[in-house]
Amino acid sequence: MRSRPVIAIDGPAGAGKSTVAKELAKKLRLLYLDTGAMYRALTLKAIELGVKPEEEEKLARLASETRIEFDPTGGRIFMDGEEVTDRIRSPEVDKVISDYVKIPELRRVMVQKQRELGKEGGVVAEGRDIGTVVFPEADLKIYLDASPRVRALRRWRELKAKGVEIDLEEIERDIIARDLKDSTRKVAPLKPAPDAIRLDTSDMSVDQVVERIKELMER
Repeated sequence: MRSRPVIAIDGPAGAGKSTVAKELAKKLRLLYLDTGAMYRALTLKAIELGVKPEEEEKLARLASETRIEFDPTGGRIFMDGEEVTDRIRSPEVDKVISDYVKIPELRRVMVQKQRELGKEGGVVAEGRDIGTVVFPEADLKIYLDASPRVRALRRWRELKAKGVEIDLEEIERDIIARDLKDSTRKVAPLKPAPDAIRLDTSDMSVDQVVERIKELMER
């Protein structure tokens, strides 16, 4: 039995999961586990090695062989010893990640890795199937959402701050397309867990969302 809590934060791209989960983990002194970053790292590696989404056995083997680690804060991610924190957030990865993460064997391997990281508790885990698949017995489940336009604007600002020039409308179209792919895939589709508490972050600051979740945890 876990002695420390597991907080599961689900939701679509751009809803604020990463920022909120990271800040919440910091305030509660828990480990921040970004499962989406793990899938992004593996997608990046597959792209670089030329492994296609339809090559399911190769992808599963690649997932098993790849070493993915976080620093103590969970804010930096390393793949096979190399930091890939910024590279996994590229538009190139954004466009194809949904084609990779829907592969059943790939997800099976990744879920095992994620459960191993959180088996002792004491984590704030975020992703797209945390409360439904990875940690269905989490102590608190939150589903964050926001309008596609708000989410696109957040992503646009994030990329612009890194010097990446991309059209806002293109980002919004990609987000809507990804939502459709993620919510209709056969394996671990994007959806709130039945017992998740839904929060619309469209008009909320990060601090407001974090404080709201803290209140819910204290209850």
